[in-house]
Amino acid sequence: MMTDRLKDLSPGDVAEVVGYEGADPAYRSKLLAMGLTKGIEVKLLKIAPLGDPVEVMVRGYNLSLRKAEADILKIRRKS
Repeated sequence: MMTDRLKDLSPGDVAEVVGYEGADPAYRSKLLAMGLTKGIEVKLLKIAPLGDPVEVMVRGYNLSLRKAEADILKIRRKS
């Protein structure tokens, strides 16, 4: 299964969260609390000029993630 990171997407791209990499349990819990659970669809809305933060739409709301948070998410692009 080919996985990517949010930084590999362009604004408007849609992807599915397939896992987490490099996060301690407390940090992973924070991502889960923000709604970033496995199988959920995210849409990349915009990337700040220096790449931090990125804004995604998840579960019908806009969420800004720091680069470090975004890099933990493993995603699979949707066509």
